[in-house]
Amino acid sequence: MSVDQLTAPLSKEQAYALVDAVMERDDLALTASAHEDEKTGDWYFEATCDHPPDLESFSELARRVLGGAIDFSVEPIDPEVNWVAKSLEGLAPVIAGGFYVYGSHETRRVPVGLTAMRIDAAQAFGTGHHETTTGCLEAIDMVLKRKRPRFLLDVGTGTGVLAIALAKRLRTPVIATDIDPVAVKTARENALANDVGRLVYPVEATGLDHRTIADNAPYDLIVANILAGPLTTLAPAMSRIAVTGAAVILSGILEHQAVRVINAYGRQGMVLRQRLQRKDWTTLILERR
Repeated sequence: MSVDQLTAPLSKEQAYALVDAVMERDDLALTASAHEDEKTGDWYFEATCDHPPDLESFSELARRVLGGAIDFSVEPIDPEVNWVAKSLEGLAPVIAGGFYVYGSHETRRVPVGLTAMRIDAAQAFGTGHHETTTGCLEAIDMVLKRKRPRFLLDVGTGTGVLAIALAKRLRTPVIATDIDPVAVKTARENALANDVGRLVYPVEATGLDHRTIADNAPYDLIVANILAGPLTTLAPAMSRIAVTGAAVILSGILEHQAVRVINAYGRQGMVLRQRLQRKDWTTLILERR
């Protein structure tokens, strides 16, 4: 399979706007992101495609969203290299919400009083280093300080880091879903490596339409670290499977997208309790009224 990366230098606002537009389309890219070059301070839009990118469609979308023509460069990526793992090798441990997330390369002792999780870089999202993951870990800690939920669901589990955090802290079963079979496999392996293999139940599922999710509903704690678009779409279904008083933690939301997500869930009877800001990313703690 050929994998190509499409790149364009843009302003920060333009890059994020184009990411939003691309991720609302299922036909253009596997993923899209905006990032800042730490050396130069320049911002870039990047999209990864598992087929030769349709430059005409990308250009048309950019003209519509940004109001002008954009020059994209395309570079092939070696599909045999796990670029996610390669880029994350050697990262320092993360401490968030009383959790300590580290890789197997780490030799230092786990600090006393923290809940340790060994999560290696993999072909799935969630090593604890991204602001959305740290935001979720902090939100989980906040919720667990005031309630002890028993029916737990992690939507878009990635490496399983949030499901593992819940299982370790509560010693309670967690259903962990993801649309990507690689993520499901990774989450299962990480749960076993962290001695919660009997508590974390990874399931391949699109959204919330899966029998395992329905059979174990309603939930009193739901965590979903995905993207603003899918989160907004899932609001009605999320409300249906949340018990009254349930805590719902949402992340993967850029700062300028937060109001749209809050309003979507507000229409479904969910009220905002707390809002955490980590750089450009927002994590929401909602409660089902």
